[in-house]
This record gives sequence, C-alpha cells and structure tokens, in this order.
Amino acid sequence: MKLAKRVAQITPSKTLAITAKAKELRSEGYDVVGLGAGEPDFNTPQHIIDAAVKAMEEGQTKYTAAAGIVELKKAICEKLTRDNNITYKPSQVVVCNGAKHALYNLFQAIVDPGDEVIVPIPYWVSYPEMITLADGVPVFVEGAEANEFKITPEQLRAVITDKTRAVIINSPSNPTGSVYTREELEGLAQVCIEKQILMVSDEIYEKLIYDGREHVSIASLSPEAYDLTVVINGMSKPYSMTGWRIGYAAGNEALIKAMTNLSSHSTSNPTTFAQYGALAALEGSQEPLEMMKVEFDKRRKAVVKLMNEIEGIHCVEPKGAFYLFANVSEAMKKGGYADVDEWAQALLEKEYVALIPGSGFGAPNHIRISYATSLEQLEKGIARIKKFVEEN
Repeated sequence: MKLAKRVAQITPSKTLAITAKAKELRSEGYDVVGLGAGEPDFNTPQHIIDAAVKAMEEGQTKYTAAAGIVELKKAICEKLTRDNNITYKPSQVVVCNGAKHALYNLFQAIVDPGDEVIVPIPYWVSYPEMITLADGVPVFVEGAEANEFKITPEQLRAVITDKTRAVIINSPSNPTGSVYTREELEGLAQVCIEKQILMVSDEIYEKLIYDGREHVSIASLSPEAYDLTVVINGMSKPYSMTGWRIGYAAGNEALIKAMTNLSSHSTSNPTTFAQYGALAALEGSQEPLEMMKVEFDKRRKAVVKLMNEIEGIHCVEPKGAFYLFANVSEAMKKGGYADVDEWAQALLEKEYVALIPGSGFGAPNHIRISYATSLEQLEKGIARIKKFVEEN
C-alpha cells in the first residue's frame, strides 16, 4: 500500500526495541525492572475520580465545545493568574486531548513548509516529529551538560534565520529534569523579542520542582514576552492523570482560534467527563500533588547518589520532573559498545533492566532513568546497572 510521504518521514521510536524486548522477557517469567516510565506511579487522586463519575451520572457524556467547557477554561485562567502571574481570557485558552495534542495543533497552526523551529537538545522525543509532520524543519541546538543541558541566548541567536518561526522552551525538562532560572529565561526572551520569534513554553512539569526552586513562565516576564508566548500545560504529570488526556494551550487569541478549528475537524472536543475531572483537579485539594512531590524528591536524591557511585557513570542532579539523565559514555567505552542503544539492549538482556537510551532525545552518550517508580525498584535496578558496568 502506498503511504503518504508525511508518515514515511516519522522516525521510529528508539525505545520500541527496548520496550518490546522487556515485554517479551516478562512474559517468559524474568524479573524485569522498568525504569523508563514517563508517568507517575500514583493513581489519580480520589476527588478527581469522584468528580468525573459524578459528571457521568449527571449526564455529562455528550459533546462539548471543541475548545472545552467554559468552567474548565475559566479555571485554567485562574490557575495561570494564581500560579504563574499571567492573565488570559477564556477565549485565549483551548483545552485539548493532552498537552501533546495541544503541541501538535500548535505546530500545524504556525508552521508552513520550510519554516524552522528551534529545538534544544536533549529534547522530548515528539518535538521534532511534530514539526516534521507540519512540513517544518527542526533546528537543533545542544545544551551543554556543564550548563545543565540548557541553551544560552548566544546559542539561540546564532541559529535564528529568516525562516525561524519559533523556539521550544521545556522547563522543567523531559528528559533532563533541568530548570531554567528567571535570569536565564530573561536572556532567551530578549533574543526572541528582538527577532520576533514565537516562544513555545512547555510547562507540563511545572509542579514538580525541588529544593524550593521557583518555576517561572517565560510569558510572565514582560508584556512583550507575553505577546510572543504560547503556554502549553496539562493535567497528566501534576495530578497523575496521564490516561485522562487533558491538556491546554494559552496564548494569542487568533492562534488559539486556529488551534480550536483544527480540533473541531480532527478530534472534536476533549473527553467530556475527563474535563470535569480536570476542573476538580484545579479547584480541589492540592495535597495529593504535594505528597507525590515529596516522594519523588526522596527518590530523586537516592537515585542521584546511587548512580554517581557507579564508576564510568555520572549525572547532573535534576532540579525538576522525575527523570535522571545520566552520562554513560565511559561505561560504554569500557564495555566496547558501539552506541547507547546497544548498551541499553545489553543491560536489558543481561541484567533485566529496561531504561531509555538517550539517542531518542538527541543525546547519544546518555540514558534516561525515570524515578516515577518505587524506591525498592529503583535500588534494585541501579544495583543491577552497577553489576553490569563492573562486569562489562
């Protein structure tokens, strides 16, 4: 069958082989430790579940407006004012089927063939693919490990051309857990304002920041930054609602209308009762989130310590999210492995530990470990990684 060129351009996921092999080994009875999960290991808080059930029982099972129910859009506006010091009207907000859907619609709405979008490395795996599917060109800029994988204003300025449409800013970051400071964001915003470049601020991990650090939305820095920013966020990570598929975008009213039109002809509305669950998440108790964050922080500290004790592996302490991005270049070289994919595959086959090779994030010397699993599993997995490195 002849397929469209756009789907042929999609790069197969680097994690598919690892995931498939892990499932195969589990089915054969092997004790596989999974350290690749990109979602909290806690269930959705009960008051959110109850709100969705109540909504269904009350008949909220029909279509809604494509951009989401008014009550939820108002709650999102209130959240953005309260938490991020940025003010939006409901007409500047579109609720989507997850933050990923919001990003997809955004690139479809702003990118014409040949337009460039700047993507810092390491990047979340779907950014380049979404840009390519919009007939755009991802332009990569590598954030130095010595700078906690963050790009600088000078690096940003150096790659802007007359085709540049936008830059992606993901803070806290997947896969690195790095967090941009206010001063760092001000430097990036200054370049974007000067060059009139749209800033795509992916803030899905904003609630998971540790050691009293501040989350700053780049849209809050100035009126000029506000005008050039699209904020992307959602319920998945802070409220352990990954399967509910509720995310949103906030920004320029004309752009939001365009994204809403795309939804109206593709997905219609976000799942109705899930929207009522999201409303309860924003307006209800935040205690479950705080409890989850405390547990993640405990795991974070343990994982950083244990991984840095392994000879041939070193890692920068993550400041947010629930990922550790470890440099395994020395361990790979010692073991004679050609690349990180081969190293990760061997780790799985010999020690039954599944994690994500950094090649999928544009970082061929690294691995991503998720600490969104129990401390017991983390300690078991890292002990096996240590054994693997020592023996290979």
